[in-house]
Amino acid sequence: MTELFPGFERIGVEVDEGVRIDALVGGTGAPLLLLAGHPQTRAIWHKVAPVLARTHRLVLADLRGYGDSSKPAGLPDHSNYSKRVMARDQVRLMQALGFERFDVLAHDRGARVAHRLAMDHPQRVGRLVLLDIAPTLAMYEQTSRAFATAYWHWFLLIQPAPLPERLIEADPAAYVREVIGRRSAGLAPFSAPALAEYERCMALPGAAHGICEDYRAAAGIDLEHDRADLDAGRLLHTPTLVLWGAQGVVNTCFKPLEEWRRIATDVSGEALPCGHYIAEEAPALLLERIQPFLGTEGAQP
Repeated sequence: MTELFPGFERIGVEVDEGVRIDALVGGTGAPLLLLAGHPQTRAIWHKVAPVLARTHRLVLADLRGYGDSSKPAGLPDHSNYSKRVMARDQVRLMQALGFERFDVLAHDRGARVAHRLAMDHPQRVGRLVLLDIAPTLAMYEQTSRAFATAYWHWFLLIQPAPLPERLIEADPAAYVREVIGRRSAGLAPFSAPALAEYERCMALPGAAHGICEDYRAAAGIDLEHDRADLDAGRLLHTPTLVLWGAQGVVNTCFKPLEEWRRIATDVSGEALPCGHYIAEEAPALLLERIQPFLGTEGAQP
């Protein structure tokens, strides 16, 4: 990990009873929280972190259940892996670092946590960048055969324990390579150190269970929270930039900007000429799009 982020400090913060969030911290400037997704870790940011660190104090966190963060056993209703709880983890992490308000850049599962973070804690988030997702509720409600085939893991991982855990634990490295390698760009965009980091973390005790619980919560309690927002007329008011890959499944199966505009009042975005893993497939283009949005002053601590 140090070779991917030279000069960054590794920290751990206990955010809940028995739950520790592991993060890397580096750079100077306004605080920016970066969240990764499945089946990856904070290593996804290694191509953009050196540039962002010139203007921001970066906090690269692993979600509960991922990377080097804690992987508690899931509750029967999976509520301890709800995006509400996972978002609270990140708020407590940032508070422990002295940041009461911050911007967020997040991809995949991390972007779903970031969405809930901004909904539940609007006073904490200055600006929000979401990479290659449409809202969870919209994606489940519009599931098609094409989407289910391409995002097969969404439906494997929500199966009752321990079936999916056993399948992943049989060969964690193969699982990582299958999930990311089947996307439009194959394995070419991933550096050897980053890929090794993803494989290492997937083989950690409890990792398979952690990611399954994340998805189980997404197909249950998270949808309840999203529907409650809609029923109450609660919208996302945080200035939000959504970017997605033109070659990815989200672009093929959904209309991301339209879906976000249904639930957010201040959102802009576009498709980029890449696939799902924007930060690794098109890092220069990603920086070109997000730097004007985030600015150099950012959310003040």
